[in-house]
Amino acid sequence: MSQPEHGQQPPAGAQPGWGAQPQWGGTPVWPTPPVSPPAHQPAAGQQPWPAQPPTGWPQPGMPPGQPPYGQPLYVAPPKPGIIPLRPLQFGEILDGAFQTIRRNAAAMVGSALIVQAISQTLLGAVSLGLLQAVDSLDTVESRAELDGLLGPFIGMMAGALGITMLMAFLGSVLQGVLVVPVSRSVLNRRTGFKAMWKLAAPRIWPLLGVAALLTFAALLAMAAVAGIAVVLLMNLGPAAFALVIPLWLGAFVLYLWIAIKLMFAPAAIVVERVGIYQGLLRSWQLTKNSWWRIFGITIVVNLLVGVIGYVVQIPVQLASGAVGSVVSPHPDFASMSSALLVTTIISTVVSTLVGSITFAFQTSVSALIYMDLRMRREGLDVELMRLMESGADPDGIPGAPRGRSAGWPSA
Repeated sequence: MSQPEHGQQPPAGAQPGWGAQPQWGGTPVWPTPPVSPPAHQPAAGQQPWPAQPPTGWPQPGMPPGQPPYGQPLYVAPPKPGIIPLRPLQFGEILDGAFQTIRRNAAAMVGSALIVQAISQTLLGAVSLGLLQAVDSLDTVESRAELDGLLGPFIGMMAGALGITMLMAFLGSVLQGVLVVPVSRSVLNRRTGFKAMWKLAAPRIWPLLGVAALLTFAALLAMAAVAGIAVVLLMNLGPAAFALVIPLWLGAFVLYLWIAIKLMFAPAAIVVERVGIYQGLLRSWQLTKNSWWRIFGITIVVNLLVGVIGYVVQIPVQLASGAVGSVVSPHPDFASMSSALLVTTIISTVVSTLVGSITFAFQTSVSALIYMDLRMRREGLDVELMRLMESGADPDGIPGAPRGRSAGWPSA
C-alpha cells in the first residue's frame, strides 16, 4: 500500500499513515511500526468492527486508565468469612450456617448442649414419674386409690408444660447469645465458648427480659384461647366445635405471624446494643415486606431439621428395641417398665445430641437472615467492608451501628 502525499486525505476505510493523526478526533495513538492490512476491508458506508487493541493500550475515544474493550468490569463482592458481603441467597444462608457451626463448634454446639441437657433431664424426670404412676396402677384396688393418683398425674402434666415453657425461654436467650459467633464469622473471626459468653454478658439482662416477655405473652395467649374454648364447650356442648376449631386456627395463624415479626429481637438486642422495646421494634421494622420470605426459609429449615432428626432416630429406635428385648425377655408389666426405662434413657441421650446440633443450625440461619435483612435495608455490607479493611475492633461484635456506645441503652 502506497503512502498518501503530504496534505492529502487517506482513502476511505484505509488506516492513517505513519505519523498521521487519526480522523475521529480521539486521543492520539503513539506511532507503531506499519503492519500488513487485513485481507478484507469493509465496503464504503459500512461500520467496521473495531479490532481489539493491544493489552495495555487505550482504545480510541476511551479515557486513559479504563480497562480495554471486552474485558469484564464486574468485581465480585468480598467474602472474608462464611458469606459474601452482599444480599444473600437461600443456599448461601444454609452454607453459612453449616460453616459457622464447623468453625465455632465449641461455642455453639456446647452452649446448645447445656440447654438441651437441662431440658431433657427435666423431661426425663417427668417421664420417669409418669412411668412410676402407671406402674402403680397395677396395684390399685379401689376407686379412692385411683382418685389419689389423679393429683400426681395433673401435677406431672403441669410440670411438662412448665418445662416446655422453660425450654422456650432458654431458647430465646440462647438465640441472642449465639448470634455473637455468627456475626463474627462473617468477618472470619473465630469465637470460643468463653469469648462468646464474655461478649454477650453485657446484654444478658435485656435478653432475659425479652425472653421472659415473649414466653409469658405466648403462655397468656394460649391460656386465653383455651379458656374461651372451655367456656364455649360448657355452654354449647358439641356444637361449640364449629366455633372452637376456627378459633384455634385463627389463633395459630396470628401467633405465627407475630412470632416471625419478633423473631429477631434477641439478635438486635445483642448486636445493636438496644433495650427490650427497641429490640422488638427493630425486629418489627426489619421484617416489613419480608414476612413471606422469612416464613418460607424458616419452614424449609424446620422441615429439613425434622427429616434429619427422624432419620437419625430410626436406628436409635431399632437399637433401643433390641436392648429392650434383652433387658425384658418376658412380657410382664415390670419387665416392660424396665425396658421402657432403658429405651427412654437411650433416646434422651441421642435426642439431646441431635437437638443441640439442630438448634445451633436453626439459630445460625436466623442470625444470617437478620444480617441479610440489614444488608438489604441499611447497607450493612458496606459497613462490614469498611470494618474489614480498617481492622478495627477485632474482639467486638460486628454489625453495631456507627457511633453507638457499648453502654446500657437509655430506654
